[in-house]
Amino acid sequence: MSDLARSAPRVRTRPAPIGWLAAFATVTIWAVWAVGTRHAVTHDLPPAAIGLLRFGVPALLLLPISWRTGLFPKGLGFLKGLGLLGSGAPFFLIVVFGMQFAPAAEIGPLLPGTMPLFVALIGWLVFGERLGRIRVAGFALILIGVACIGGYGLLYAGNDAWRGHLLLLTGACLWGIYTHAYRRSGLSALQAAALIGLWSFLILLPFGAPSLVDAIGDGLAGPVVLQAVLQGLLSGVAGIVLYGMAVDRLGASRAAAVSPLSIVLAGLIAIPVLGEIPDAAARVGIILATLGVVLASGVFSQPASDASTRT
Repeated sequence: MSDLARSAPRVRTRPAPIGWLAAFATVTIWAVWAVGTRHAVTHDLPPAAIGLLRFGVPALLLLPISWRTGLFPKGLGFLKGLGLLGSGAPFFLIVVFGMQFAPAAEIGPLLPGTMPLFVALIGWLVFGERLGRIRVAGFALILIGVACIGGYGLLYAGNDAWRGHLLLLTGACLWGIYTHAYRRSGLSALQAAALIGLWSFLILLPFGAPSLVDAIGDGLAGPVVLQAVLQGLLSGVAGIVLYGMAVDRLGASRAAAVSPLSIVLAGLIAIPVLGEIPDAAARVGIILATLGVVLASGVFSQPASDASTRT
């Protein structure tokens, strides 16, 4: 058995309402991030440059924490460290390249929409976590809702969209691994964000620095600053820390179960901002996904049935 599976996570007794607030703030950031990143990668900046901004800002801001914990925190273990770092540069590059192939409407259903399913599947297969029938029904509703929101495009493979689908699903799987790895890492949310940011920055520096310099030289300083705020401050620091707080207080499966709400939020934002009104199938999917999140979150489960989120 791996050291990731053997390691017992920390038991959290902190107030759950703070965890729910952190989870909802996280999905809000994800919704804004998906729109902004899709626009940048298809208009202004190459993926490596965006990635350097994504991880360079948190690496700099959290450098004092990285200095104390080091590049190899004691007691972390190889597999848990790999699981954490997989959510950094590998996750970002895989997802961003996927965004170049998959239409914007399909990013939400395939990324945050499937994250809770991967978290639950990994928890069941690797850690033997048990999920009650109500929560299983919730995950099923999320899956059906995601299919409705994504529509025919998720199934159509007549163009290169399938490449984007596969890459986005791979990214969702990496985030599922990260969720369990963080839960069992012994690190705080800030420590995890600092570690991921620093390692990812070092990996992307040789590839992203030249393209970033070229972009600024081409008069794209405005988009660079905007992406530095969106990628670095919001997604790179606030998003990671808030998600870590949610996992700490709610458990891995419950925290991840809220992620499909970013699809709903993005759809609602698109109505006044972009004038895009969801079709009938998407509206049904939004309702089903929302109901599925409520059931999968475990609010109707007995405390004893959710021991998996504390083990």
